[in-house]
Amino acid sequence: MADFIKEFLTKKTVVAIGLGQFLSLLITSTGFSSSELARKGINAPTSQSFLNYVLLGIIYGGIMIYRRKPLKAKWYYYVLLALVDVEANFLVVKSYQYTSITSVMLLDCWSIPCVILLTWLFLKTKYKFRKFVGVAICVAGLVLVVFSDVHSANRASGSNPVKGDLLIIAGATLYAVSNVSEEFLVKNADRVELMAFLGLFGAIVSACQISILERSELKSIHWSAGAALPFFGFSLAMFFFYSLVPVLLKISGSTMLNLSLLTSDMWAVVIRIFAYHEKVDWMYFVAFAGVAVGLVVYSGGDKEGDQYRIEIGDEQQSKHCDEEAGSGCSSRTGYNSRPGVTSTSASERQFTSNKDVTREPQGTSTSASERQFTSNKDVTREPQGKKI
Repeated sequence: MADFIKEFLTKKTVVAIGLGQFLSLLITSTGFSSSELARKGINAPTSQSFLNYVLLGIIYGGIMIYRRKPLKAKWYYYVLLALVDVEANFLVVKSYQYTSITSVMLLDCWSIPCVILLTWLFLKTKYKFRKFVGVAICVAGLVLVVFSDVHSANRASGSNPVKGDLLIIAGATLYAVSNVSEEFLVKNADRVELMAFLGLFGAIVSACQISILERSELKSIHWSAGAALPFFGFSLAMFFFYSLVPVLLKISGSTMLNLSLLTSDMWAVVIRIFAYHEKVDWMYFVAFAGVAVGLVVYSGGDKEGDQYRIEIGDEQQSKHCDEEAGSGCSSRTGYNSRPGVTSTSASERQFTSNKDVTREPQGTSTSASERQFTSNKDVTREPQGKKI
């Protein structure tokens, strides 16, 4: 039993779960900030995200300028990523106006199979059966939350459920595309570069969208301390969320990120209990435990997976080296590529070289006088039958 626990609860697993739950708490805080703004009549989701992108662009852009390193990815990749990320945030927040929170919680799980499919197709990620078991347990825990809402009669129908459901499905799909793209860039480019350009282009896209869709809404806002505090609190929480997401993506991938964020609604329940002294259904606690077990099953015992990714990375690096430099890479690494087979010391190579210089084939050794005599005969010899 101890060996089983030691195999699953590795250092990487503990760090991934802890970081995932901290990100989940940050998402929960953004949800409460948005609820407080909506309670005050402020409905500007793109404007809330705009300040987050500005912070990312200023802070990480400054670090990038100070480092003065060349780009590791094409700039237009970041433009597409920023466009997808901004629209994903907009669609998910917009869906709350048309459908119930229960439907949003359930349909938001659509991002998980999308992430698994995209990572399998484009990142060539190999999933073991244990990974699918962990995903199933997490989704089952979230379904318990839905049943809890139905059981406690807290479900609202919404003004246009079909439209709201389509919006959340579209937003969850874009979230999956954004997360997989970030995972690829953070593993093949640079985290600071990713955050800097995501902030820069995200701010540009958000500014264009605000000028078209939310200009009148911003003019009607009566700014006060009660409105400014949740507004800036939302942006600060999103900044930390965006800054830490690449770390978790590099450790465990985008699927683990989406599974970890399933607990955000359950953390909201805990805050409601202790901060607002509200009573909740007992199924919430069972669902929270189920999602926690699913996270451990999914991320536990990843040592073999790490070794597999290292071997794949070495193979890809070798292929890339061959493509870029042809046989030059093998000439630089030929002596040490297979220890014990082709490796020779410097003294042995020098000794062999000296032997090759002085060695002559057997049976052909001649003295200097014999070579001179042969040369003289060749000069005076004339062809037979020719008269002078």
